[in-house]
Amino acid sequence: MEKAELTKVETYLRRTFTNAAIRVVPRPKKKDSAEVYIGEEFVGVLSEDNEDGEKSYFFEMAILDTDLE
Repeated sequence: MEKAELTKVETYLRRTFTNAAIRVVPRPKKKDSAEVYIGEEFVGVLSEDNEDGEKSYFFEMAILDTDLE
């Protein structure tokens, strides 16, 4: 994923979740995904999907049962 793409997605996530602390960071060994942080805490992975010439992004966030306590 290109830096310009990551910036656009980061801006979208910040606006959607009303949280300026969201950061989208490229993964060192993967070119098709990025890591998402809130502040310094890792919260999920953002993947790029190109299907039938249409690009979309998939955000995956795991919530552990211990996080709910």
